[in-house]
Amino acid sequence: MENQDLGYNQFFETNRIQLGWGDLAVARVTTEVKGAYKVKNEKGEYLAKITGKQMFQAQSREDYPAVGDWVAITDLGEEQAVIHGLLPRLTIIKRRYGDKNRVGEKSDIQVIAANIDVAFVIESVDRDYNLNRFERYFAIAQDGGVEPAIILNKIDLISPQDLEQRLSQIKERFLGIDVILTSASSEKGLDDLRKYISKGKTYCFLGSSGVGKSSLINKLLGEDIIKTGQISLTTDRGKHTTTSRQMYFLENGGIVIDNPGMREVGMADVSQGIDSFFEEITELAKDCRYANCTHTQEPECQVVQAVKEGKIDEAKYLNYLNLKKEAQFYQMSELEKKEKDRQFGKFLKGAKKDFKKFGHKSY
Repeated sequence: MENQDLGYNQFFETNRIQLGWGDLAVARVTTEVKGAYKVKNEKGEYLAKITGKQMFQAQSREDYPAVGDWVAITDLGEEQAVIHGLLPRLTIIKRRYGDKNRVGEKSDIQVIAANIDVAFVIESVDRDYNLNRFERYFAIAQDGGVEPAIILNKIDLISPQDLEQRLSQIKERFLGIDVILTSASSEKGLDDLRKYISKGKTYCFLGSSGVGKSSLINKLLGEDIIKTGQISLTTDRGKHTTTSRQMYFLENGGIVIDNPGMREVGMADVSQGIDSFFEEITELAKDCRYANCTHTQEPECQVVQAVKEGKIDEAKYLNYLNLKKEAQFYQMSELEKKEKDRQFGKFLKGAKKDFKKFGHKSY
């Protein structure tokens, strides 16, 4: 297997040379478990760790390797390697997690995967079906430059009439988004999914616990490699059977990434992704009377008018407002954090100055 088969291309090679890593090997991160990594290249697979210097220089979790990243390594022998740094990411999927409003909990950014070509957003038709949740994932994917697609799974659990109704809703609300209908248990739609996956491209499976991500990947692999669990009969929720992010390689040359189920996908600084996905609203907003229009109650708001006239789906409009508000709240939180850091830096500088003066006094 060549590096190109793992997704390596000229973008990464150009950056490797520009960063002065021409003498170092490159490898792709295939597994991430609590700070430990497995990386793979044309020579094999290694258990890898990052250097203390990288830990010290990291400004946030985004500076650490994630599954899908290309990294510069030194081969230590015996399938061991040291990661010296990350190559710039071509695309990224990240989310905010945690709640800064809860006592003892803070909001942070988590990189779900890097250098992804397509994000498969999976929902099951029986219990997980929610159009607003689709839009939340789509905004996050498009903000990171990733093309989204829909997998509607467990289609054997509802009637053909109900399935057709759901499919009509999806196509009406999400123009231009590919939809694949599947059932892991009956294997319906598996051939369609296989045909969709191309050699050398990377696909990330996203969705809540219990929607069947791991089961579908097992079917694609042709063996039960990934542990799967049943839906709880008392809570109607899936168990978190996937506990780590891991990359798998299909016979046809496609690359897939399984992720732990996410009950909540917080919006980070993804205003651009929201504007991109809700393009019809963004275009109308340009003709609003006020440049800072909130599209809620201002006079001559073109967005509100379009909703009233039925040109924009009301549910889609309300979800747009909700996602924008959440992203803006995150942005404000980050500004507050930066201001606190600035004030603390100013305080520290003053304290050092006072300490220096005190140190020169004689008693």
